[in-house]
Parts: sequence; C-alpha cells; structure tokens
Amino acid sequence: MEIFEVLATKFNIKPTYSQNLINLLDEGCTVPFIARYRKEMHGSCDDQTIREFADSLVYLRNLNTRKSEVTKLLEEQGNLTPELQKSIDDAITLTEIEDIYRPFRPKRKTRASVAIAAGLQPLADAILAQNNDNLIELATPYINEEKGINSVEEALAGASDIIAEIVADDPTARKNLRAIYWPRAAIHCEWKSDKDEKKVYENYKDFHQIIKFIPAHRILAFNRGEKEGALKVDMTLDRAGYTKVFESLLNQFIKGSSKDYLPEFDDNSKVKMPKKVVFSDMTAKSLVAYAVLDGYMRLLAPSLEREFRAELTDKANEQSIKMFELNLKPLLMQPPLKNKTILAVDPAYRTGCKIAVIDPNGNVLDKGVVYPTPPQNKVEEAIQDLSALIIKHSVDAIAVGNGTASKEAEIFVTKLIKAVGRPVQYAMVNESGASVYSASKLGAKEFPQYDVSIRSAISIARRLQDPLAELIKIDPKSLGVGQYQHDMPQKRLSEVLDGVVENSVNTVGVDLNTASVPLLTHVSGLNASIAGEIEKYRDKHKGFVSRAQLLEVPKLGAKVYEQCAGFLRIPNARNILDNTAVHPESYPAAEKLLAHFGMTDADVRQGNLALLSQKIEKEGVSKVAEICGVGEPTLLDIVTELQKPGRDVRDSLPPTVLRSELLGLENLSVGMDLDGVVRNVIDFGAFVDVGVHTDGMVHISEISDAYIKHPSEVLTVGDRVRVRVIGVDLEKNRLSLSIKKADKA
Repeated sequence: MEIFEVLATKFNIKPTYSQNLINLLDEGCTVPFIARYRKEMHGSCDDQTIREFADSLVYLRNLNTRKSEVTKLLEEQGNLTPELQKSIDDAITLTEIEDIYRPFRPKRKTRASVAIAAGLQPLADAILAQNNDNLIELATPYINEEKGINSVEEALAGASDIIAEIVADDPTARKNLRAIYWPRAAIHCEWKSDKDEKKVYENYKDFHQIIKFIPAHRILAFNRGEKEGALKVDMTLDRAGYTKVFESLLNQFIKGSSKDYLPEFDDNSKVKMPKKVVFSDMTAKSLVAYAVLDGYMRLLAPSLEREFRAELTDKANEQSIKMFELNLKPLLMQPPLKNKTILAVDPAYRTGCKIAVIDPNGNVLDKGVVYPTPPQNKVEEAIQDLSALIIKHSVDAIAVGNGTASKEAEIFVTKLIKAVGRPVQYAMVNESGASVYSASKLGAKEFPQYDVSIRSAISIARRLQDPLAELIKIDPKSLGVGQYQHDMPQKRLSEVLDGVVENSVNTVGVDLNTASVPLLTHVSGLNASIAGEIEKYRDKHKGFVSRAQLLEVPKLGAKVYEQCAGFLRIPNARNILDNTAVHPESYPAAEKLLAHFGMTDADVRQGNLALLSQKIEKEGVSKVAEICGVGEPTLLDIVTELQKPGRDVRDSLPPTVLRSELLGLENLSVGMDLDGVVRNVIDFGAFVDVGVHTDGMVHISEISDAYIKHPSEVLTVGDRVRVRVIGVDLEKNRLSLSIKKADKA
C-alpha cells in the first residue's frame, strides 16, 4: 500500500486529499496556509489534523528508509531470504523492522559471540534440532583447547549461551511476549528514604500498578525519582504472567510437550534459576529449556523492560506535551484589553515594586518604584505616588504580577483603588517568563534605556493589553502551562509548542504596520531575517498601504508572499480586502461576489453586508461559488471576512476578569460558590483562580458528573467556571474546589 493510501485510511480522508496534502507539504507550504487557503484540496481538515498528518508522513517515510537500509544490510551479509524480505515488506512499525534485524545486527562481545567464535554454532544448532539426546557425543568433537574449549561441559555451556541469545533475539518470541506483558506487567517502586530527605516521592515508596493503567504524570514522576536516586523502579509479572511467558517460549523452542520444563518459583512468585547446572546430564530438550530460561532472565526480560519503559516514557512525554499544547493555545488566545492605558505592578519585597505605565499602543508613558511591601511598608507614600500617576495618565486598569510578594501587592492595589479618584480595576497577570524576557537580547533591544526590572513590569502590562503579542516573545516552555517540561524531549516539545504559537498568530492575524519582529517571525512563510526586512521597509516607507508592497521587500519572493499575505492585515489600507483574511489570490473572486449582488467596497467598510449570507443561500452556494471561480469553503470564508473586516477572533471570547476587591483564603469556607478562571489543566485535574491569590485545585473526580478520562475533555485554560469550595487548609495554603457540586443557577 502506498503512503498516501495508508494516511488516507488512518485519517479517514479521500486518497486524493491525502496525496494533495503530501504534495502541499513537499512544496514547502505551511500548515496554517494549507488549513486556511487550500481547503478544497484536503476536504477542510483543521490545522491539528494536518500537523498530525505531517508527523505520520515523516514516520512512514522513515519506516520506508529503514526498510531499505535493513534490506541492503541483509543482502550485504548474505542473510536476505524471501521470507525475511516478506517480513520486512509487511512490517508497519519501526519496532518490527528492528526485531527482524536484531539477530543479524553486529554485536559487541557477548557470551554467545565468544562461543560462536570458538566454533560452537553447529553444536547449538544440533541441540536446538533435538534429534539426539546424547549431548556428550554431540559436544566431544568441539573440544578445542586452542579455542578455549577444554571440556564437554564448556562446549555445552557455550552452545547454551548461543541458544539463549537466539531466544532473546527471535522476532516471534519478542512479539508474543509483548502481547503477554502489556495486560499483565506492572511497575513496582521502592522508596529510598535516605535519598529523598524531603520525602518528595513518599507516595511511591510502595507503588505497584499494571503498566497499561499508569497515567502519564505518574510515569514521569517515578522516572524523575529514579533519576534522582530516590526510587528503585522495576517491571514485574505475577506468577500467572511468568507462567504464560515460559509456556509461550517453551512451546516455540521445544518440540513436543513442554509442560514438564516450566521453571520453579520462590515464595514471592519470582522465577528460580537452578543453582548448579551439569549440562552433560541433560537431554537436548532440558538443555534448550535451560537456555530459554537463561535467555529470558538474562537477556530478553531486561531488554523488554527497557523497551516497555521507553515506550511508557514516550507515551507519557507525548501526553505531557499534549497538555502543554492544550494549555498554551487558550493562554495565547486570551482576549486583549484594547484601548486601555495600563499601570503594571511587578511585586517584590526588599527592592520594591517596579512600576510601568503604557498607553493603548503599548508605548511606555512612565516608570518608577514604590515600596508598599515588607520590609519598608511605605503604603501611604506608594498610594500617593501611584494615585498621581493614575490621574496623570488616565489609567484604566492595573496589571499585578503573580510572583513573589504578589499577595501583599494585591492587597495594596485594592487599597489604592479605593483611594484614587478614578474608576480603576485590576487583574492578576501570570508573570511566568517575564524575567526571562527582561534579561534577553530582545528585551534589551526593545528597551535599551531601561533596566531588567522595568522591562519586566512593561512585559506584565503588555500581557494584559495584548497577551499574544507579548507572550510570543518568550520560549513557550517558560510560560508555566505544563508539567515536567525539563524532562521532555526538548526538540519534540519545541516543535509542538512552536506549532501552537504559529497557529495562534495566524488565526488572529497580524497588523503589518505595528507588529514586532518576533510577532512577524511566526507568520506563515516568514522567518526572522524576512521579518527584519519587513521592519526596515516599514520604517523607510512609513508603513504599508497595500499588501502588494510586500513584494518589494528584499528576500520576500512570490512563494513567501503566497504563504504570508493572507495573514497580514493593514487596517487603513486603500483596498478594504487588505484588512481581512481574504487571500490576495481570491480578490477577484471577492470582487465578483460583490458585483454579482450589487455591492461595493463602501458597503463592506460600512458593515452593510448582513444579508449577504441569506442571498447566497437563496441562490445556492455551489452556483455562487462557480460564478466567483472558487470552491464552496473558500466562498464561505470570503463572506465571513467581508461581513466583519478587521475582526479579531479573540473578541468573541469571554473578556479578561477585572476586580476591584480582594478575598483571602481565610475569607472562604466550605460550601461557598464562586466564579473562577481555569489557570492550568493537568492529568489529574485543574487549577482555578477564584481571586484569593491561591489557585484552587479541582480534582478530576470533581469536574463532572459524567465519566471523563481526562480533564482536557471538558476544560481548557481561560475557561470561566462556577466552583464550590470543598476544602480550605490555611496551614498548607491549599484550596480544594468542585465544579460538579457548584450551584449553576
């Protein structure tokens, strides 16, 4: 089956769509461009599906490459047979390919390789054939002192080592044992208290769970505990599992009945290895049975444990990365606080709270430092200074960073709001990564005149004003929206998170005349170099008045223009279409559409197209699409844009929560119902901000009355939720919440 056919089946799309997607990706088209402007070619797949399609395409191509490599290697070794070639051709995973090649892979020095070098392979083959039980007779010809074989016992021991390795490398044996392991194998952890002084991993000191039921966060937790030397982690089977393992292996390698050769178990259901072995007293079957036991215990079991642990870790990593992905997008897509002047408070103790005031365009109007927090506690002086700034610059909102000293800063801000003679509200802003930005080259380039502490305050203000434009300047891994980020495969994590950033930026669109270079860099088709050239052109020509001018930018050719143009907006452009997501290639279609219904650009600018959808539906979507020369999906996208030119998709989301009063944890009691905002979604629940400085934990069991496998099925970062307080622990500063028990009235 061809790759495009395999992918068509996997993603349940037409084979022609699958081939089109492959062609578009091979041509260098970006995922946002394909998802938005080539819908007719792939059946309107969304960007997430296309990214998964691209990942699968890479995997299948790597699989085919490895098949060719293994085939060539086996040919060069003289080991390729029609049966092996068929196995290679039929393999659908890289694991299967590696299993096929394992017996032929050049190995480092092993007990088996030493025995083979001593000429004992024919003896091992003869014993495996099980046609002669006179092992002394079989082994005597192989005694060779020059090769280190001084006795029958040594010859038979070497043959046993060869058979053990054959068992461990056999593809069928490994495949069968995987099927036995998956539903039965368990992870067992022992807590090394002397290595875990803080008892971080105390929950895992007697941990035992079947591997297929272990959630991702636990796998990552005991992996880290093992790495830090706090836990000893093993994979085990129960007696029934071990029995099935040996039944499978013995039935495969012993001719006739094998039930008499099952191993013994100790009182803890562990397999017992014979203490003393005299090979010359054995029959061929009993020696093979011993070699099977030895091969499993010494080679195959450790190999399978490493394989399963690696597979579990890979799945846990993917799950954790998925959580990063799910949490990052709503964080980036938070609604902006438009047309507001914002005062930012970056809290601190000894060094004081850094202050920055920015105008509605993000420009810095003022800065300073106040000391309302311990040890100075200059509250009245700070209220006086900041009240003056609020009045002077007509501040509309205050952004308070949620880091060190944020509780004291929040209490101060509520006092400030009551004292100032102007209606002002505040919001707590997640400042994760702000210090990273403020100390970065980009931060220094944007604000060379300010020190790092003031840059951090500016970043906090801008995060409230336009979260997307500010957060894309920071490595997504520094935004605090996941778990175990430092344990993840960093390349894969970066690829996925960069995809989220790319999707978010292109979904919203970018103002070509105001966007920063970092923001432009994430636009489809652009990179840092071209974004820099756009900035230079913009500065030289005092802005863009049309998208067509992009073709005059150095390094920005026709292909790049095709990929980026539809995602760049010009609010005051001569052509109203330049301020929409309509791609320049579809301008003729948009113009035909307007002309067909007797409408003009003026109607678009004045918002007079409310009835356009009804007119199209009455005439027939397919007919109008044919008149305009585009597919139906493209026609409908054009109509949406014409009806709301310059729209920001974030405006339809719930607005940022602004407050003027503060509750403390001590003000809460069990049974209270509150409104909150989801701050983070993890494998076992979600954290919700209810305005008391400490985010409350909603366990997965308290999210919904209906059964859910994962919190992400019903919650995303930024969701507004109604919660009930079910636990308050002032000593540990913990708050437990329930969504399902809250009064929804």
